[in-house]
Amino acid sequence: MRGLKWAMSVAVAGVVAAGAVAAGTLHAQDPPPPPIAVEVLTQRAVFTDDVELQIRNKLDGHATDISNSQNPSRTVVAKITVQPGAQFPWHTHPGPVIVNVAQGELTYIMAHDCVDRPYGAGTAFVDPGRGMVHTAVNRTGAVVVLYATFFEVPQSGPLTIPVNAPADCTP
Repeated sequence: MRGLKWAMSVAVAGVVAAGAVAAGTLHAQDPPPPPIAVEVLTQRAVFTDDVELQIRNKLDGHATDISNSQNPSRTVVAKITVQPGAQFPWHTHPGPVIVNVAQGELTYIMAHDCVDRPYGAGTAFVDPGRGMVHTAVNRTGAVVVLYATFFEVPQSGPLTIPVNAPADCTP
């Protein structure tokens, strides 16, 4: 009788283990993550104080770009996850965006000069928005995670303004 109980216990354990393995294969078949996922972390917020924003940005080989904002209100913070090989569509923003790279390396490309600007984990960059057409691509085999603070966003709607790809710039 004791041998039968032991055999039953082993059989039940085998069925449970087989079920766990089968369940694990279901998870392996989950759909892949989207190429670029945007998770809005904050609601659209406005400054209650009188705030002006000036950003000076000096890129190699270029004059200093000065972005003045008399009313930088309506800010949003988003976490953006970029899968390996993914590229943002060409776009601009209503106002400036400050981007912190938390993980991986993202290559940022502005349409006016088509220069690759790689930014790795622990670095930040300024996207001036306001018509500065650009894209960005993850050229690595690892996931990139960004935290972006958008200024001058509209009261509702998207954070980006899509534009046609420039004819003379292929990332």
